[in-house]
Amino acid sequence: MSPFARSSKLKPVNKADRRIRSLRNLERTASTSRVLSLIAVENESAQRPEYLQAPLFKNKVLNTSIILKHRLRHDDMYLFDEMRPTATKIIIPFDRRDLGLGGQSVFVGQRGWAELVLDGCNAAGDMSRDLATLKLIDMLPSLDPFLLREHLRRHDVLVANCYFALSPADLESMRGFVTYEIARLIDLAYQGAAGMSRAHAARLVEALLSTNVDERLEPLRHTLVMEGESFKEGIFSWKGFLYYKWVLTTLWSQLSAVSQEIGRLVVTGSRESEAGRYVHEARRRLQAGVLLERSAIMRTMKVYDDAFAALIENGRPQAFRDFLLCAPEMFLSLGERVGVISHISSYWRYRFSKDDSLTVDVDEAIDIFADFEAGLSAPLAA
Repeated sequence: MSPFARSSKLKPVNKADRRIRSLRNLERTASTSRVLSLIAVENESAQRPEYLQAPLFKNKVLNTSIILKHRLRHDDMYLFDEMRPTATKIIIPFDRRDLGLGGQSVFVGQRGWAELVLDGCNAAGDMSRDLATLKLIDMLPSLDPFLLREHLRRHDVLVANCYFALSPADLESMRGFVTYEIARLIDLAYQGAAGMSRAHAARLVEALLSTNVDERLEPLRHTLVMEGESFKEGIFSWKGFLYYKWVLTTLWSQLSAVSQEIGRLVVTGSRESEAGRYVHEARRRLQAGVLLERSAIMRTMKVYDDAFAALIENGRPQAFRDFLLCAPEMFLSLGERVGVISHISSYWRYRFSKDDSLTVDVDEAIDIFADFEAGLSAPLAA
């Protein structure tokens, strides 16, 4: 049995947990931005040289864990010295071959978390690099792989691309959207090929969304006039923008509803003048801030749309190629903004389901608004 299983200080995660009934189910159905399954990465990529050469974590136990962004519950709060709405949770399964058995967990940032990680990973060597990497991951609003990769690179943590794949659940949902988005490019790449069947198009989309860049994408490589590593980097960037566009297709409508509900929220309880003034002003700041974040996101997405249009409508592959090679620099601001507004939307809907009345005590309203405001337009640490 692992040290995680023996330690009474660590919190168990098992099938009785209403939030995570099965790690197997969590791994299969969770969104990319919420869960990073390093077990799945090992299963998919353990035989690839880059997996061994550039691991996310040097410690093997930690490098086969499950990491997720977790919305803290009331019984989690006592673990921290300061209030925070979400945290990065590390889950180490009891048995990697049977995730249904559950595991043990620790939050990055809880009191004594570094020592708990060291104990849980049975660390015999220097873990400073792995602990620093966990702190970097904890800085982010989500586990969105495009944001995560660029954030780590900015801090000189170079990791193999196999760690930045999209989850099976998101891949399944994205296929139809991506097929529609790149339909005109498929026609351009395969012009003169006696027609491109739906099956061929599906295979091309599958290749575009996969972790590997292989011969299935050769027609696109020729169309974009790219070679070797630059083509791999370009495909990764392209997937990033397709991912963000897909996320935003549903996020915009959700966020619009949330913004309206913030305006209708009924705040009850004792309201001193200062508390009442804060709630009133924060409500207006949040609604305005969400609109500003949306405008900033749309400006960035327009840069992509314009570059793609230059390729499709004007036959200028160089403009799109140059955009793709510069695109990772945009992922920090874009990914952070998308993560923040996604958090606002998801937490609000979690707290106020469509069947609930929009009523909350003044203290909780202040906590919610302060959390939302702290994320809006907050730059990542350099």
